[in-house]
Amino acid sequence: MKTATILIFLFFVLLLAPGCLYSNIKTSYDTDLDKTQLGSKTGEASITSILWLVSWGDAGVAAAAENGNLSVAYHMDMKILSVLFGLYSKQTTVVYGD
Repeated sequence: MKTATILIFLFFVLLLAPGCLYSNIKTSYDTDLDKTQLGSKTGEASITSILWLVSWGDAGVAAAAENGNLSVAYHMDMKILSVLFGLYSKQTTVVYGD
């Protein structure tokens, strides 16, 4: 009986907490979008984390610009992928420019 109660509790926690099992979002770093110019090139740089213990990568703007061969950055976005409460997560910086 105790196991069933725990399972029901976990079900409702997962149901009421969106993004716990899987979350894939993209958001903008820019707050002034009046005259946003994206440019003709895109560069991405990521950092990955597993089990909240190990992480690697470089999600910096400079790394993203270098990966996209950009000399001027006009706009930046951030993508976040999270699975199972962050057991696996990946954060990517996306830079647009020329």
